[in-house]
Amino acid sequence: MKTNTQGITFNQFMQRCNEATALLEEYTYYIFRTDNNQVLARGVMGFEAAKETANELRKKLKLKWDQVKFKAERGGSSQRQGASNQWFKTGSGERRRIDYAPRYNPSKRGHFRGYYDKDGNYHDID
Repeated sequence: MKTNTQGITFNQFMQRCNEATALLEEYTYYIFRTDNNQVLARGVMGFEAAKETANELRKKLKLKWDQVKFKAERGGSSQRQGASNQWFKTGSGERRRIDYAPRYNPSKRGHFRGYYDKDGNYHDID
């Protein structure tokens, strides 16, 4: 058997490409306009479906090719696991759910914490 010192063979390259394409089909995508960042669709499952949906929306809205793009949605949520059971009482006595940021705060030795009031404003707890 002859060893290949040049790198990978064409068949190995094609196999890796097929594996990468299979991974792209597992993601959910969102479609947006590039000129004003308006989200046109969310939760489109698979790369090919996102490509077709973006093309249909572009034709329907009479947009140019470079005005419609799609990206994979982020997999992680903004909360840590188990944070849904933790609550915070505000100064006025209202109970609010604590939101944990994915970023670590080294000075507090924990993640950034905060809550949203009923008007949608964010408040830090720490």
